[in-house]
Amino acid sequence: MANSESVIDRFLRYVKYDTQSNEHTGSSPSTPGQHKLAALLEKELTELGASDVYYDKEHCYVYAHIGSNISNKKAPTLGFIAHMDTSDAASGKNVKPRIVEKYDGKDIILNDKDPETGDKIILSPKTFPSLKDHKGEDLIVTDGTTLLGADDKAGIAEIMSMLQFYHDNPGYGHGALSICFTPDEEIGEGTKFFDLKRFGADYAYTVDGGALGELEYECFNAAEVELIIHGRSVHPGDAKGKMVNATLIAYEFQSMLPPFENPMYTEGREGFYHLTLMKGTCEKAVCYYIIRDHDKTKFAAKKKLVEKIVKFLNDKYGAGTVELTMEDSYYNMLEKVRPHKHLIEKARMAMAMCGVRSKEHPIRGGTDGAMLSFKGLPCPNLCTGGYNYHGRFEYASVQEMYKCVDIIKNIIAIYADYKR
Repeated sequence: MANSESVIDRFLRYVKYDTQSNEHTGSSPSTPGQHKLAALLEKELTELGASDVYYDKEHCYVYAHIGSNISNKKAPTLGFIAHMDTSDAASGKNVKPRIVEKYDGKDIILNDKDPETGDKIILSPKTFPSLKDHKGEDLIVTDGTTLLGADDKAGIAEIMSMLQFYHDNPGYGHGALSICFTPDEEIGEGTKFFDLKRFGADYAYTVDGGALGELEYECFNAAEVELIIHGRSVHPGDAKGKMVNATLIAYEFQSMLPPFENPMYTEGREGFYHLTLMKGTCEKAVCYYIIRDHDKTKFAAKKKLVEKIVKFLNDKYGAGTVELTMEDSYYNMLEKVRPHKHLIEKARMAMAMCGVRSKEHPIRGGTDGAMLSFKGLPCPNLCTGGYNYHGRFEYASVQEMYKCVDIIKNIIAIYADYKR
């Protein structure tokens, strides 16, 4: 029998693996560190008695199954998915987690000296008011120089702890379970080589949310935009009527977008245009944008406006001045989850059994579940108990992580006595 470990033991082990993804490598997985965690998970799944454990060593997916031990043949095969990579927005190397026991509601000094500034690094409720909600809880934090990796190693630890529970307690009934740990979710490629047939689930949940109670089944529609702008460089002393400054045209494009449809000014279901990168000279400029909107009609209108502005600039400065490449990335999964409302109803019930009230709001982003839903696998998103993702002030609640494990177990128990 595998040694019994807590969800926290597992989590603290997993976060020490550097698994940052990188959208610029062009490989899949995008970074080799993800393979190291995948190999560990393959080993641990085998030790927990999972069957059909398969580590896709080419693309870095880990699959496993647990057979049903109940007589209810109508119970669906449930899947649970989490991603191994972490964001490249902050370093994920040499993560040094520690537990702040019985948090007192005050500032947490993560580090007495910032390596760059020399100042103290402080996690403060003045900056992050949600900290006040965790007074009396045990919080897992970093030393302030890296992210923590709760996104999504908390989800991995919670799924693994659920599996350990059934391994250690074979008398508890459950239907068939499918597990997959994916790479490169943070760069939008978590489902690029996802094998739905091997996974074999009827329905699934990603365990990739944040605050306890989060239940997400609505996300953005998303598109990526690349602008390549061609100018004409001429000596500025003799430039009149000859120079075409590509960088200034890039600024002109930005100025023609609605100024308040920008992430800085939007919330809830409000969409936006977001300039992620601009670089250029007089001769050539390149701009990258992301477009997001929950409403399909508004999403289409945003893309249409981009095309209209590009046409205007090409009419003004000459055909071919601005080259546009625009591709859809993912769509609002509500469209695909809505016909399977039992997934939401049963998750609500599972949370209520833990004394948790579901928090249902649109994701201002996307998940592997959005893409999988459009591939035929309805897949809402569950909470993990992590906060402040993608930065050095990330933290997780020990008590909430235990609750998240219980929520997953409750969902499984509810579906074991399946009534849609």
